[in-house]
Amino acid sequence: MANRVIPAASKLLKTLRPLNSASSTTISGVSPIAFPEKAQAQARPNLVDDIEPQDALFNLDDENNRLFASVSTVKLLRAAANLHMVAMEPMVDVGMWMMRSRLMATPGVKDVILGFIRSTFYEHFCAGEDTEATGRSVRALNEDGLRGMLVYALEYASDNVSCDRNLQGFLDTVESTKSLPRSSVSFIILKITAICPMKLLQRVSDLLRWQQKDPSFNLPWKHETLPIFSESSPLYHTMEKPEPLTPEEERDLELIHQRLQRLSEKCLEANVPLSVDAEYTSIQPAIDYLTYSSAIVHNKDDKPIVYGTIQAYLKDAKERLLLASKAADKMGVPMGFKVVRGAYMSSESKIASSLGCASPIHNSIEETHACYNECASYMLERIGNGSGAVVLATHNVESGKLAVKKANEIGISKVHQKLEFAQLYGMAEALSFGLKNAGFQVSKYMPFGPIELVMPYLLRRAEENRGLLSASTLDRHLTREELKRRLKAAIF
Repeated sequence: MANRVIPAASKLLKTLRPLNSASSTTISGVSPIAFPEKAQAQARPNLVDDIEPQDALFNLDDENNRLFASVSTVKLLRAAANLHMVAMEPMVDVGMWMMRSRLMATPGVKDVILGFIRSTFYEHFCAGEDTEATGRSVRALNEDGLRGMLVYALEYASDNVSCDRNLQGFLDTVESTKSLPRSSVSFIILKITAICPMKLLQRVSDLLRWQQKDPSFNLPWKHETLPIFSESSPLYHTMEKPEPLTPEEERDLELIHQRLQRLSEKCLEANVPLSVDAEYTSIQPAIDYLTYSSAIVHNKDDKPIVYGTIQAYLKDAKERLLLASKAADKMGVPMGFKVVRGAYMSSESKIASSLGCASPIHNSIEETHACYNECASYMLERIGNGSGAVVLATHNVESGKLAVKKANEIGISKVHQKLEFAQLYGMAEALSFGLKNAGFQVSKYMPFGPIELVMPYLLRRAEENRGLLSASTLDRHLTREELKRRLKAAIF
């Protein structure tokens, strides 16, 4: 349902409040992972009814078109139903229970469940079950002026066999982009856990943290990389000096470097950048280490191929961004970053609390908004000075407007290869088309793969992103109003 909205989403966005702070009074979230904002959504139940008009920072004066003009009523009804269902938190719990229950082992029942999911949530939030179907979704997006970030929904490999199998899936995904319209795919998205077992990531992260505590601690296997920690980075995951990697673990780690090298080289060949997602802080040091090591090798000639991810809900986010980007400059490495808010708030806080440590997450949503906007501003200034590249992944309308204003102030060309905005496929359509209408490059984060493979992945994302799903007020309002308009037109 790639063309579920057309560029005329402008009319409602135009009425959003002026931007005068880092906090959000409108829709909040992030792509691909988001900071829960349930309390804010409850505080503004009449979000659309009580907003005041203002001069839009986006150019959204397209009065001749109507919202959803290219979307059939059947598809619009389906979209409205899906958005309202996922906004109800119990739906996530029911979905998780069903996918983990014995019902999925009962052939007839399993077919019914998957059939319902395929025709509702899957069709709305996923690009397709294979590269051919995904290609059709990408082409449809491209016709509407948007681009696709392809997310082969794999994670949590357990051994080298599954890692190699998953790698081949990612390589095939990159290869498939060669048959699609030029520039219609903006990024390939990778979770390192799909090509590296979690246990090894934890071991490497422990060793990197201990070296941060004790710089004399030798790591003979360590490749050249960028700064991974700042002075304020939490190190509580590693309380005791870890044992060195065994010879077998060192061999497995070298295999990870080789897998990432193959994928990076394939992306370079296809001229499609690779963006490595952030995950839990317990394994993030290893993820950053692997990402930056690959970037140093493959990011050349002012052309970032490998992008890292900064989670702005972490207290040390901006410091780490500054350290890594400045170190990359000194090395002559053009470094790209995707800036997100973050999704693992509940689990991160619980782990820190169980260890008697302060949470690594900002103390308030306002602080997270401020950190996100500061990181975005910093990266835009770097682009304006001819350095670096950024993907601003957000569903937060205010953050989008602040970024547009900043880009205009420093004279960044709107269609700039170093600046991309991004939102989840099937969500934040008004923001996506508003930014696109303003002349900026906009991508949609598009998970794809066989439904049995993708649904556990999506349910985990939904469980992490409860606040984002329940805060999709603008999307739900737009579909509801368009259905009302069509009903009135049919009657009168």
